[in-house]
Amino acid sequence: MKVILDALIPRDDFEVIGEESQSIGVAISTLSVTNLQRGDFFLSVARKPDFQRETNEWDTKKIIGLLNSFIDGDLIPAIILWQSPRGYMFVIDGAHRLSAITAWINDDYGDGPISKSFFSSAIPEEQLNQAEKTRKAIRKQIGSFADYELATTHPEKVHSEIVKRSKVLAARAVQVQWVNGDARKAEESFFKINQEAVAINPTELKLLKSRNKPDGIAARAISRSGTGHKYWANFSEANQLLTEELSKEINTALFAPPLKSPVKTLDLPVGGKLYSQQTLALILELTHIANNTQEGFDQDDDLTGEKTVETLKNTRRVVRRINSVHASSLGLHPAVYFYSYDGRYKPASFYIVALLVTRLEKSQKKLRLFTDARKTFEEWLLSNDYFAEQIIRKARSAAAGYPIVVDLYEKVIELINSRLDATQVTKELERVSEYKYITKPVTSSYASVSFSSSTKSAVFMQEALKNALRCDICKGYIHKNSITIDHEVRKSEGGMGVLENGKLAHPYCNTTYKH
Repeated sequence: MKVILDALIPRDDFEVIGEESQSIGVAISTLSVTNLQRGDFFLSVARKPDFQRETNEWDTKKIIGLLNSFIDGDLIPAIILWQSPRGYMFVIDGAHRLSAITAWINDDYGDGPISKSFFSSAIPEEQLNQAEKTRKAIRKQIGSFADYELATTHPEKVHSEIVKRSKVLAARAVQVQWVNGDARKAEESFFKINQEAVAINPTELKLLKSRNKPDGIAARAISRSGTGHKYWANFSEANQLLTEELSKEINTALFAPPLKSPVKTLDLPVGGKLYSQQTLALILELTHIANNTQEGFDQDDDLTGEKTVETLKNTRRVVRRINSVHASSLGLHPAVYFYSYDGRYKPASFYIVALLVTRLEKSQKKLRLFTDARKTFEEWLLSNDYFAEQIIRKARSAAAGYPIVVDLYEKVIELINSRLDATQVTKELERVSEYKYITKPVTSSYASVSFSSSTKSAVFMQEALKNALRCDICKGYIHKNSITIDHEVRKSEGGMGVLENGKLAHPYCNTTYKH
């Protein structure tokens, strides 16, 4: 997992069209450790552009490598800065390098005072665990910054190697280069540098380009559960509050509880890991699907928050429909719909199901037909996930392939409702020319002496699903996040709220399908 260093240098909007940067007199050419301590003038005015990617791409090993290079005086690429007319010093390149050193100096790896303030103390368990893991590794391999400070006054209290390294730390500094010109020149420099060096991944690039559009703002807000940098700060107070409340609800619905490996529970998060390279892409694609906005580039900038709130409400509607206790929820079990047999999360399956849900909810008839077929559909899905994998592979991307898979799933639902069982459905599909290229994969016979993490997960998933809870109405799998208690004998017919009359049911089955 990567270390979340996004709080150490806050973001700000630096775009002041037509104005040149203020003269800064004799520009600083280096940054020393004192410049990066909390309360220092430089750190108080250091900013990242609001279009800068989040500072969460480095793992513990990379941070330790950078710190060793800094302390030992090895060459570190210069930090590139630009000063705005308001006096802020924006980091055009080097935010990760600067944040890693700042994290060490202030003992904040995503869980310290700066981060707690930035994230409003709402820091996920995964982030806290990774921060502490990083802190322990740095103390073991390098030593804490506090140890280096102590070495200058009480050398007998710290390790001799730290005493030795602390004597030269005062002379260590990071080189600084400056961008001259206005905000437009600084933004052009940012994109040029980041595309030529470590390229921005496609999702980040989409978000940077659409940072003021509803889908972009919504995706950022959801990813941080409505905390962190407020891309929505210019909205009305009411829309800011709604943005944060909706984002928190969606984030919790997607990513709670945290995903752990190997899998030892069927209580799996709908959206997989909160902190992974695919998370932002998954959230952004979800907003596109829920709002039928394709790539989102045709949207106008949202200046008031009305469109962003609408985007979030539509996204929440789809997430609620997928898995929640809301009356509309189908309660789709993550282990069945979003994970492979060995516990691996499948983002493409999430996109497919999100799109399927938007199609089903267009009419009560479609929802009823799905529920009629649900038990057999889930049986078929667990045994035939290779259909989706091979369709996507042929389409060369999930985006191009998942509408085709949804067409397939609707066909499967239709076949089941024509009284075919799961095995017969597969045989029928094999006769369809459109799916002739799909073949059942041959299972590898290779095995190691020890159980791998994926094998352990597979053993658990296989056994757990045999005894998993099911809805008493549709007989489909039921997840703990979408359980309601149904009156077997209805209240209107004299049924009482007693143990013998209670059955487990999906919210939709209980509130709509049954009636």
